[in-house]
Amino acid sequence: MNFDEVINRRGTHSMKWDMMEAKYGVPADTGIPMWVADMDFRPPDCVTDALRAMTEHGIYGYFGDDSAYLEAIRWWMHERHLWEVEPEWIFTTNGLVNGTAMCVETWTEPGDGVVLFTPVYHAFARVIEAGGRRVVECPLREEEGRYVMDFDAYDALMTGSERMVVLCSPHNPGGRVWSEEELAGVAAFAARHDLILVSDEIHHDLVMPGQHHTVMARAAPDCIERLVMMTATTKTFNIAGAHVGNVIIPDPALRKAFARRMTALGISPNSFGVHMATAAYSPDGAHWVDALAAYLDGNRAVFDEAVNAIPGLRAMPLEATYLAWVDFSGTGMSREEFTARVERDAQIAVNHGPTFGAGGESFLRFNLATPRAIVGEAAARLDRAFADLQ
Repeated sequence: MNFDEVINRRGTHSMKWDMMEAKYGVPADTGIPMWVADMDFRPPDCVTDALRAMTEHGIYGYFGDDSAYLEAIRWWMHERHLWEVEPEWIFTTNGLVNGTAMCVETWTEPGDGVVLFTPVYHAFARVIEAGGRRVVECPLREEEGRYVMDFDAYDALMTGSERMVVLCSPHNPGGRVWSEEELAGVAAFAARHDLILVSDEIHHDLVMPGQHHTVMARAAPDCIERLVMMTATTKTFNIAGAHVGNVIIPDPALRKAFARRMTALGISPNSFGVHMATAAYSPDGAHWVDALAAYLDGNRAVFDEAVNAIPGLRAMPLEATYLAWVDFSGTGMSREEFTARVERDAQIAVNHGPTFGAGGESFLRFNLATPRAIVGEAAARLDRAFADLQ
């Protein structure tokens, strides 16, 4: 594996690279895309080998017999997360944004409230609102530069019309690995207000060295009757284009309701995604992920050192994910001004903080999952763009 290899993705129908000029005005030929959450790394060889075997066989019919796929998921969750999963708990959706939308459709009605701890991954609010439900924002609080939860404040915001809470664990965009106590607090909050708890753990393999992620099913076993877990290979192994994710439901009654909705919509996975996921959840895949985490931690160190040296800028400590959450409030600039400096002057395409909900107004999100030379170039450009502050 060579994470330092610079792979030219321009002109490959890459949303990240080929859409940044249309979306952000950052030149396609000289810009650095640090917005869409996919990586500029090839997946492990075991994934590529699985695809090669498919193409060499040359017939792409309907997929059948998913026993190896389900066993790979069970093995991974046991080996990497100490979580025992049964095959019948696992549903495969067309990615986890689709999985989130399916949960909203299954357990809420139009007009119901769905709770989000904001700022948080913007696609949650998008599918909630598109489905005619209401986003209920419970703002995270900054404490010593990192996000924490304030359940007393959240209790006061509840009106009784809420039916679901969606947790992002680890947190995107803040990079928090929630403690077991915090996870238990979320489960207790859901129980107090009779909410279905959807725990999106798509980043749970992308944890920095020295950090430890606990799956919600282990942190709060008493909440199983209301718990829906969501996991995927897509972020971990950079195969997001496969659009394959898992909704894992231990409770039989919840499973029955979700299965009925899946059947009503005719949803089934594509064979490419299933083969890729099966290959990824393996010892070879685990070895690759360990190397990836170490490399991402090195990128984090390079980026944080440079950004935190610029007066007025502060990167939130990154415990998981590969997404840096940078606060520009210390510059005293308007959101329009600091964003223009990043996009126009530094020519870096980034995610805008307000799209993540309340609390994101002074932030921009940077994707660090790219060769270190590109991270270093981005850091140098930011230094020049804000040189007058130094």
